[in-house]
Amino acid sequence: MTLSIQLSEMPARAAICAVLLALLSSCASVPLKQGASLGSYAGMAASGGSLTKARLRVNSAAVLAAQTVRIVPTAVDNAAGGSFDPKDLALLTNAVDRSLCMGLSDRFKVVGSNQPADLVVHATVTDIVATNRAVAATSAVATLGASVALVPIPRIPLGLGGLSAEAEAVGQDGSQQAAMIWSRGANMLTTKARISQVGDAYSLSSQFGADFSRMLTKGQDPFRGTPSIRLMQTIKTSLGSDPKYDACKAFGPAPGIKGAIAGQLGLPPGWSDKGAAAR
Repeated sequence: MTLSIQLSEMPARAAICAVLLALLSSCASVPLKQGASLGSYAGMAASGGSLTKARLRVNSAAVLAAQTVRIVPTAVDNAAGGSFDPKDLALLTNAVDRSLCMGLSDRFKVVGSNQPADLVVHATVTDIVATNRAVAATSAVATLGASVALVPIPRIPLGLGGLSAEAEAVGQDGSQQAAMIWSRGANMLTTKARISQVGDAYSLSSQFGADFSRMLTKGQDPFRGTPSIRLMQTIKTSLGSDPKYDACKAFGPAPGIKGAIAGQLGLPPGWSDKGAAAR
């Protein structure tokens, strides 16, 4: 009897999995957009995961030999940021820096802006696909109502935003030791709708920072092999605790629990993220 019940449940489970996979793949299409901020674009190999597109190159020996890293504040390509509120762009780029600092702290000592380092990291946002605020608001209301009833509901598959960015790590002699071009679009299941033009790009910024920092901490393609387990300090920092290194305080505290609540409610990033620390 038990065996027959289990067998009868298999088609239903398979159907549910198929639907979830289809919904997960329903994401905004964001092509890789090469900017002009990297020292070189030569020798970059195609990579990425099921949701992320990427091209990258890493000098494993040099990266693994490095012990210190300095982060140059992330910039926005003029063509990418022209139609967005400067305050929103500041939150977006700072979120990239915060994520980079958090991830790189797993292995490197992160030093301040006026200190020498084995590697200097800088990133540039090359494209922002705007989130449709009206559709996001409708999705947020529907999701909130469903969560009260404990019924999961995907976002409306319209007006999804996305992010394209690039970054490199340069050695003390000025030579490029690692580089990545990256893009990803919001999807219906895992990207919470935020009522902001940069809502989805902001949500995806931390993933870009995590992918690039993981390439440096591992010295290899971050999309290959077994995902690394984040250190307890990194987890605490993501919840709003003080970062491991003082240099990371320049990017302000992570929104933490307040940010998670804001995301669930569909509130704009500025509601919970206060941005970079006052300098």
